[in-house]
Amino acid sequence: MSSSWNSVGLEVLYQVLGWVAFFAWSFSFYPQVFLNFRRKSVVGLNFDFLVLNLTKHSSYLIYNAALFFSPFIQRQYHEKYGDKEMIPVAANDVAFSLHAVALTAFTLFQVFIYERGNQKVSKVCISISAIVWTAAIVCLIVAWPKSNWLWLIDVFNSIQVGMTAIKYIPQAVMNFRRKSTIGWSIGNILLDLTGGVLNFGQMGVQSIDQHTLVNFYGNIGKTLLSLEVVFFDVVFIIQHYVLYPVKRDENDNDYPILPIEVKHVEAV
Repeated sequence: MSSSWNSVGLEVLYQVLGWVAFFAWSFSFYPQVFLNFRRKSVVGLNFDFLVLNLTKHSSYLIYNAALFFSPFIQRQYHEKYGDKEMIPVAANDVAFSLHAVALTAFTLFQVFIYERGNQKVSKVCISISAIVWTAAIVCLIVAWPKSNWLWLIDVFNSIQVGMTAIKYIPQAVMNFRRKSTIGWSIGNILLDLTGGVLNFGQMGVQSIDQHTLVNFYGNIGKTLLSLEVVFFDVVFIIQHYVLYPVKRDENDNDYPILPIEVKHVEAV
């Protein structure tokens, strides 16, 4: 028999935190989309970040959807962690992942239709993406004969954690090289930070109710995701407000292209 909530109040708080985090994270995609549209330019937005982000969110969608919708995988989860443990994926996790894949893909579409200067996807990013998806296919082949689906989705969960750990690096490095965050929306970061903190709080509420930390290490991807998001968002906030402060209008249409700076935008 699977577990249930011990406190109705904590269950309500869990759902509230989860959905507020969902809306914060979901809306975090729109400031960048609107900024690109207003400037008719994607100069300043790192393309490696977008490609790695799409891999990250696609992997996270596979993990969340599989664990949330598949009774077979849920049974394997309970066999591993115990029948009393709750499934560590909520409906808002699935909704967020689906929305994230769609918005990231749309932002990539903007790359093709707006001014992008000399920017391009680096060979390092292409290689990483190819290796990751090749490894995922190999794991699928390995898992198929014995139906090790929980292990397989854990692989995708690990992929999304790894992508989160490295996806921000190209953008942070590009900001450092340009000594500017023009073209990179700070609204995205502020909402992203809000979602990360609330997501971590949601897991804490579940732990308090269940008197266990299993949901933290049973869904280590969600735990590390929140911590990684908070860390990198703080880095970007420091870059934007402390290291490279910009005037209010510097992200507007008067600055669609930075011809001198775009020579240094290739990711590492």
